[in-house]
Amino acid sequence: MQQALAHVALVVRDYDETIDFYTKKLRFVVLEDSYQPEQDKRWVVIAPPGSCGTSLLLARASTPEQESFVGNQAGGRVFLFLGTDDFRRDYRDMISAGVRFVRPPSVQAYGTVAVFEDLYGNRWDLLEYRRD
Repeated sequence: MQQALAHVALVVRDYDETIDFYTKKLRFVVLEDSYQPEQDKRWVVIAPPGSCGTSLLLARASTPEQESFVGNQAGGRVFLFLGTDDFRRDYRDMISAGVRFVRPPSVQAYGTVAVFEDLYGNRWDLLEYRRD
C-alpha cells in the first residue's frame, strides 16, 4: 500500500485575498480554482513553486465557528512548514515582500529556520534542512 497527504485544508476569510498573499508574497502557484455552485464555494488548491507533494486547499469559513479559527488553526503554534533549497534567498525575498517574521533565523542541528505569519496570523516555519 502507498499513501500520501494530498492537501491540507487552510480555513480562510476570503479566497481572493488569500490567493493574493500566497502568490505575491510567497510565490505560490494556483493549481486549481473552480466554482462549485451546489455549495456556493470554490475548490482552490495552491502550492509552492516546483512542489510535487502536499498542497493547500483554501477553505473559506462559512460559519461563525469556522470564522473563529481563521488565523489560529494550531492555537498559536507553528502550523505549516515551508521547505526551501535556499533559505537566505527566500528569507530576503519574503522580507522585501512584507512578510512578517516573528522569530529571526536560527541555525539548528537540522538546518536553518525562521518563523513567519501568513496574512491571518497562522505561523509557518521557513526551513532549509542541513545537507550532510
